[in-house]
Amino acid sequence: MKFKGIISVFAIVAFFLAYASAYVVDEREQVVLTRFGKVVRTRIEPGLDFKIPILEKANYFPKNLQEWDGDPGQIPTLDKTYIWVDAFARWKIVDPVKFFQTVSNMYSAIGRLDDIIDPAVRNFITSYSLIETVRKTNRKLDTLEIGLEDVQKDHKATQYTITTGREKITEGILKQAQPKLDKFGIELVDVKIKRLNYVDRVRKSVYDRMIAERKQIAEKFRSEGKGEASKIIGEKDRDLKQITSEAYKAAQEIKGKADAEALKIYAKAYGADPDFYSFSRTLEIYSETLDDKSSLILSTDSEFLKYFKGFGKKTYGLPTGQP
Repeated sequence: MKFKGIISVFAIVAFFLAYASAYVVDEREQVVLTRFGKVVRTRIEPGLDFKIPILEKANYFPKNLQEWDGDPGQIPTLDKTYIWVDAFARWKIVDPVKFFQTVSNMYSAIGRLDDIIDPAVRNFITSYSLIETVRKTNRKLDTLEIGLEDVQKDHKATQYTITTGREKITEGILKQAQPKLDKFGIELVDVKIKRLNYVDRVRKSVYDRMIAERKQIAEKFRSEGKGEASKIIGEKDRDLKQITSEAYKAAQEIKGKADAEALKIYAKAYGADPDFYSFSRTLEIYSETLDDKSSLILSTDSEFLKYFKGFGKKTYGLPTGQP
């Protein structure tokens, strides 16, 4: 019984020793094996491996790409324009032994990256003008706003020529920072600028200029619209006068023809009996000139009253007697 208990104890101890000596390496990891703080060997390939329990320690480090995100900062360009620059990078551990001996952990590695990449970014941004940092080629912009081209012509906008460009600037940052990271076993895979923006003071002046340009474009469209409206109104007034004139001319011609035809009919009708025309016309004059308020003093032989005499009675069958 006592012998079985000793065997059980030894079995348990052996199990725990075997468990403590085994370790697993993931495909995304690499291991530096140390004994009393000194590097013994490394394990990069994934799988199961063993170490001396208690005496040796497995230090795990990532093997895949890691991210570095810089702190946005205010940096002046070569043309003295202050901008906010926000950069990021991707890096990986290529020599785990150097990495363990120099920085030993990921937190310290991020601090070293800050100390190396941030100054490189600042150095290159201050060495080039703003347009070089923003653009990468001299390709003509195809997003020109309608009307803005006239404003640029009026302002005689400067044509910039890109000699370096944004891509070469980021490549230069990477090349400047990489030699300083070799001693840490770190490879800088890529560096990019995530965001560029004006500082508040410069941004306000830029926005004011943009607003002024848009107002100028709007005023240009308004003046063109007013000119076009005046042109349309002028053409309308001209056409209206022409139509009115032609209509008045046609109306007068028709009226003239009608009056001529009426006169012709009147002349023909009255020409058949001139005395009757004289008589009817005189009666019309009587009705227009004589009323209950009119007073006339005429002699009996007046021509105006000839139809009140016997001629009218005799000729037109008027009642006999004195007028």
